[in-house]
Amino acid sequence: MAKRQVFFSFHYTPDNWRAAQVKNMGIVDNSSTWSSNDWEEVRYKSDAKIKEWIDGQMAKRSCVVVLIGKSTSTRKWVKYEIEKAYELGKGIVGVYIHGLKDADGNQTTKGANPFYSLYNKDGHRLSNYVECYDPPHSTSTYVYNDIKENLGDYIERAIDNKGTY
Repeated sequence: MAKRQVFFSFHYTPDNWRAAQVKNMGIVDNSSTWSSNDWEEVRYKSDAKIKEWIDGQMAKRSCVVVLIGKSTSTRKWVKYEIEKAYELGKGIVGVYIHGLKDADGNQTTKGANPFYSLYNKDGHRLSNYVECYDPPHSTSTYVYNDIKENLGDYIERAIDNKGTY
């Protein structure tokens, strides 16, 4: 099976180290693993330029993987990315990453489901349809291994389920 091109959505500042671990697992196509410099270049631009960058990145992807940290659900751009993925009929999946260590070796607390506050065209919460996976481990190494072992399946299920929400 070919590696999928995915768009990773996450709260940049607290979770970029955790997200980099997931992006570098080798599960997805290398074109999915844009560098931190890409986001650094665009994040201080106008909202219109940020949307243009997100839209351009997302157009090339078959699935959006929301990496859920402590405060991901409150982020404006994460919400935009989820809504854009829904609008484009992309596969969407959530993976909790609070159990992965950051650059300082710290884990964090589990965040809220970012799909709960977003609705489909029929007025139903996306959380009723989009799966979120929470590795059942407390040790960062085990969380990492669980995500690495299962991420490909999560992505395939999300792609198979697109359009059903």
